[in-house]
Formats: sequence, C-alpha cells, structure tokens
Amino acid sequence: MKNYGVILFLVFILIACKKVKKESVKPTEAETEIVKESNISSDFSIEILDDAALEIIDPVTPIEVLASGFEWTEGPLWVEDGKYLLFSDIPNNKVYKLDSQNDTITYLHPSGFSGENFTGKEPGSNGLLLSPKGDLILMQHGDRSVSKMDAPLHAQAATYAPLIDNYKGKRLNSPNDGVFDSMGNLYFTDPPYGLPERLNDPERELDFQGVYCLLTSGELVLVDSKIKFPNGIGLSPDGRALYVAESNPEKAVWYAYHLVAPGKTKNRTLLADATHLVGKEGQDGLPDGLKVHSNGTLFATGPGGVWIFDPRGKILARINTGQKTANCALTTDEKTLFMTADDYILSVALK
Repeated sequence: MKNYGVILFLVFILIACKKVKKESVKPTEAETEIVKESNISSDFSIEILDDAALEIIDPVTPIEVLASGFEWTEGPLWVEDGKYLLFSDIPNNKVYKLDSQNDTITYLHPSGFSGENFTGKEPGSNGLLLSPKGDLILMQHGDRSVSKMDAPLHAQAATYAPLIDNYKGKRLNSPNDGVFDSMGNLYFTDPPYGLPERLNDPERELDFQGVYCLLTSGELVLVDSKIKFPNGIGLSPDGRALYVAESNPEKAVWYAYHLVAPGKTKNRTLLADATHLVGKEGQDGLPDGLKVHSNGTLFATGPGGVWIFDPRGKILARINTGQKTANCALTTDEKTLFMTADDYILSVALK
C-alpha cells in the first residue's frame, strides 16, 4: 500500500508540472492586451484626503478600464435615454458611443471639422452636452463653432447647425467645454487648442481667450477675457457659482465666480491651485474638464487624475489614474463617474 501511495504522489507531481508548463505558453495578442490593461489598472488608486470624501467614494473601489485604443479622448456625456456614453476623440475628428456592454462604435464623423486638410492636431469636437430640449451640442474645434447636431440622438447624422461662431464679428478660437444653466443659457470656454498654431495662429481673430454666456435671446456675453487658457466649466446646483479651470502650466488653477444674473458675475476668486504639482512624477496633466455633483461636490481633472473638491475648494480626495485625464461625466443617478484619460475610457463607482 505504501508503494502505491508513493506512485500516486509521483503521478500527481507529474500532472501538476505539465499543467504549469501548459499555462506558461506565450499569450495571444488579445490576452496581451488584457495583461496590459491589468497592469495599468494596478497603478490606479483612490487617495482620501478628508474624511468627508468617504461619503462620496470608497478608497478600495476598483477603477475600471472600459475601452482603449483611441488617440485623445474628451467630452464624455452620459445619455440616460438609452444608457450609453458619448465621447470625443479629438485628433480623429470623431464622436464614439460606448454602450452598457462596453461595445464602442463610431457615432459621428466628422465631429468638429467639416473641411479638408486640417493642419493642426485637434480638429474634432471637444465638449459634448445635451440642451434642455435634448439636442446634442458640440464644441467644435476645427469649425470654431458651438453647434447643434441637426438630427435626433437615435438617428444621428454628421450635419450641424451653428449656435454661435463669432464674438462681435470675429471668429471664435476653438470652443472647448460648456454647461447649461436651469434657464437654458449656455456658458462655454474658448481657448486656442483647436487652432493649428494655437496662440500664434495667423487665422486667430480675437486677441483673448474668453469665457462666454450664450443667452437664450441669442446674445453672446463675454464673462471673462483675462484667463490665458480657460478650459473646463461647471455650475453649482443653485446656479449661483460658476467654476472654470485654467490649463496653464504656469497657473494651473480653478476659479469660482459669483453669478448675479445670467452672464454677469460679481467677482472671481481662486478655488484651488495645482501649480506646485505640474511636471512632478506621476502628476501628468493640467486642470481640464470638470463636473458638479448635485450635492455641490466638484470632480475636476487635474495633475495625476481627478480631484474631488467641496464647494469651498477644499480637496477631499484624488482619483489617481497615472494618465493625462481630460474630462469626466456622471451618470444621471450619480452612481458612476466616467473619465476620459489619454486613450482610455475609465469608470469608478460612487456612493
């Protein structure tokens, strides 16, 4: 009986060795991509800086890679009717649709430049948002316009009707991000990123980069002309505060404006400053897109990933992505935060 036990033990070891050898074969191309994304995910982390953040996010919640392989993702927009995400890939002049099964299809092409032979790096749409009437509004870099898709969401078509493309007869630079207030007025930013040579572009007609409010009357009001690189924009839930990110390596900050009427502000204050982190290892990116939770919490992309602020600018937490993270979006129930990070679409569950 002892001999049989020894034999069975040796057989077991032989089988185990064969299994190990079989599992060490070179992975397929698809498996390599999975390993690649898994390695990226291992670098993600949620950093709690104030206990108030624990009411918003769990530090051990995983950050999911939903899709990859794009060039520069931006402008995420959750569409509740259909439960899908739209987002821009600016260099490829496309808007993509990501469904609940994480399948991705081209939704619009072209999305931001309708001409030919664009010489710059960012021809496509940037920010995407829904109007109060449910129309898709696009911030179009190449066409230098805030435009409406001239088709319903369920029957999309790359045909656009401009809402505004000039200020006092001079062409806008390249509309970037926007937000509607409760009355339907549209606030948006207009940095030079879509111009082939940016600030030095010979086709640039305005000598400033503006923050604007397009009133429901059609009048375009200049809110601020003193920010060098205005970018992400958002409103407080009560509509009394306007938030704007400045994507300036020398002044990487977020501002808060006190709104006294549509398009009219009383003052501008510094909400938060990330200049000291710019260029440090693991802190890729600048203040960019932002979204405001119904409780007033701000989710703002910046160096290292997504910063979570309270309405006074106190940093509560950071979602570290290790990527240049351009923008973010909340689902209607505010239980999921989507992030556009370089060539990835990421998500994280919220409380």
